[in-house]
Amino acid sequence: MHSPGGKVSGYVALMIVQIIFLVLFWLFVRYEKELLPPAIDAEDAGSAKEHVSKYPQFQDIQVMIFIGFGFLMTFLRKYGYSATGFTLFMAALVVQWSVLMKGFLHMEDGKISLSLENIIDADIAAAVPLISMGALLGRTTPIQLLCMSIFEVALFAANEYLALNVFSICDCGGSITVHAFGAYFGLAVALMLRPSSDQNEAGKLEGASYTSDIFAMIGTTFLWVYWPSFNSVLAEGAGGERAILNTFLSLAAATVTTFVVSALVSHENKLDMVHVQNSTLAGGVAVGTVCNLLLGVHGAVLIGIIAGTVSVLGYRYLTPWMTANLRLHDTCGVHNLHGMPALISAIASAIYASMVTVGDYRSELQDIFPAMVGTNGTETKIMGGLARNASSQAGYQLLGIAVTLLIAIGGGILTGVVLKYTSFRNLKKDEHHQDEHYWEVPAVENKEE
Repeated sequence: MHSPGGKVSGYVALMIVQIIFLVLFWLFVRYEKELLPPAIDAEDAGSAKEHVSKYPQFQDIQVMIFIGFGFLMTFLRKYGYSATGFTLFMAALVVQWSVLMKGFLHMEDGKISLSLENIIDADIAAAVPLISMGALLGRTTPIQLLCMSIFEVALFAANEYLALNVFSICDCGGSITVHAFGAYFGLAVALMLRPSSDQNEAGKLEGASYTSDIFAMIGTTFLWVYWPSFNSVLAEGAGGERAILNTFLSLAAATVTTFVVSALVSHENKLDMVHVQNSTLAGGVAVGTVCNLLLGVHGAVLIGIIAGTVSVLGYRYLTPWMTANLRLHDTCGVHNLHGMPALISAIASAIYASMVTVGDYRSELQDIFPAMVGTNGTETKIMGGLARNASSQAGYQLLGIAVTLLIAIGGGILTGVVLKYTSFRNLKKDEHHQDEHYWEVPAVENKEE
């Protein structure tokens, strides 16, 4: 058991970080010009109205981040306070840090312009360390989560800039830059923090209860309902509505598939609540990168079926194998919900990109595949180089996921080494997956076995 003094110093460090954020906001962040009071003779405030119109989708994403992710991780029977509380803490921290990190990459005259779209971007970025937290759930301290989040969001912002602005890949729903990055970064950290071979068995509290599983289903339901907003909020024009339709259909197909495959592979052919809580959402991840493309409704359904199947099989067979052979304890199974479905989405994006024609997308090509603008059998110069053809764009989609995996895994390994071998305190085996070390828990709960 660690001393109260150690806890106090950790919380002081958290407050210092918040004060640093305050100073950085004061020095660098300003409201976007369109959000300032217009001049007396100004006739147009159109941009501000456009930003306000996205507020309903912003609310949807807020619900996903703060309620959906938080309650999904309450399945551990003695970790409900930490699952919901640390989700709130990490998301509030990361939203601020993401505004700064992304803003530093897009500064104008040495300042960061702040609008509702920046906050939406930051909310989406908050999903990245929350996904990683799922791979480590119950085995880290708050100060370790803080350190991980700071490093991860910095790397995430750099990787996203590289993927979207340099490679110019299509990733409307963030399956490559958000889900794949968060999953494999978290798994790499978990690999570095893995237990010794003589302590590889599951912890005494590493499991669910009937009540905790019901609470986790609340998180699943909120995520399922609002996932179309997550995938479509950054899409432009008709692509936004396609993103909603494709995401919904993929989720629906993945859900039906999850129930069927779960019953087929589980003991006594009974449904497994772990599958229902997680694999039903895999369709939303798998369709994310391509959700605004012309998939055809059958394409969205097919992606959902594949994602649901792969996710359930991952929970049933791959996760136990990783635990037994790699000593990698993926507490929430983020590899099955976020990692592998994101790889499916990246592969699908390469396939669909290879079939893109100007005739199909017309004026939308600029928004979806800007590096392909001007390609119609001729070589047109764009952004200092030659505009891409469909095959080249498909190659860049694969390059985007490859570089994302490289940065995520490499960054996760380095972060895990820092958390394990520096002055950070690591929780002992008997301290895992319980709230009482950091929360005031009712006495009746402490007395339960």
